[in-house]
Amino acid sequence: MPETMTALFGGTGPDWTARRVSVPEPGPGQIVVRARATALNNADAAMLADADPTAGGTGHEYQAGYEFAGEVTAVGEGVDTPAVGERVMGTTPGSFAEYVLADHRHVLPVPDELGYEEACALPTGLLTEHGALMVAGFRAGQSVLITGATSSIGLIGVQIAKALGAGQVVATTRSAAKRDLLIRAGADTVVVTGEQDLTQAVLGATEGEGVDVALDHVGGPTFAACLPATRTDGAVVNIGRLDRAASTVDLDALACRHLRVAGVSFGFTRPAELGHVIATAGKHLLEAVADERVRPLIDTTLSFDTADKAAERLRSHQAHGKIVLTVL
Repeated sequence: MPETMTALFGGTGPDWTARRVSVPEPGPGQIVVRARATALNNADAAMLADADPTAGGTGHEYQAGYEFAGEVTAVGEGVDTPAVGERVMGTTPGSFAEYVLADHRHVLPVPDELGYEEACALPTGLLTEHGALMVAGFRAGQSVLITGATSSIGLIGVQIAKALGAGQVVATTRSAAKRDLLIRAGADTVVVTGEQDLTQAVLGATEGEGVDVALDHVGGPTFAACLPATRTDGAVVNIGRLDRAASTVDLDALACRHLRVAGVSFGFTRPAELGHVIATAGKHLLEAVADERVRPLIDTTLSFDTADKAAERLRSHQAHGKIVLTVL
């Protein structure tokens, strides 16, 4: 490996800054991956804004990025798998770099059928959506509601639910123009929240019973509407807050339906837990990834040299799917 590499840093302005830094060396339990592609997440835009000193931000400088795919080039003490040379996709802070230092538990093998540009766009979606379904106690044959389903992670959630044998998938979008996108992803019923009442539409699609599991990516009033749209003894799991974090709920809907409500955020503060979530997702989903039942939607592919355009595209909220940066 070379001694130095290019990495992207936030905290210097509205966009990332490319720098030459030392190539990392793996410690115990760690691996180094020669990244070939990295994917953007909504958190990347938020972190850029929070740290931007030209707009009142903290000025805290940090190596950016969370998702990557590439080949393992070095392993630390105690690492048996993956081995040097294996293709992997994973998640770790600081992944916008030519060489990525990661916990060996936080990567999955890349199926032979998958290229790096698609692989880098999968880890967050796989671990989050599968992890949320497991928290809900999902079983094959059950019905699943997915709000904010046209987001990049929501689309993966629709595919995962179908791949795991959901009996019915109900997906929401604010725009009727995106109905066909959700149908192609595997949704059986599409609720256009700009035109329909979410609760009533879901009850109508489930013979008045509601869904067994609701995965909410929106928050705010949408989260509240999921409760009466979920059947007795069902589960509602909040994953994201595309709208807002605050929500006023009807406690009668919660209590009378005996609902289980949970929130998930599989961050990096609990590395062993995250490793378990990733490994379980891989066990249940890599076959579906290989045979194309689960694939990310790629909106735009750019390079490190045009990372400012990637950030602009992310901030526009116009992207349909993942934005990917290739690493030469």
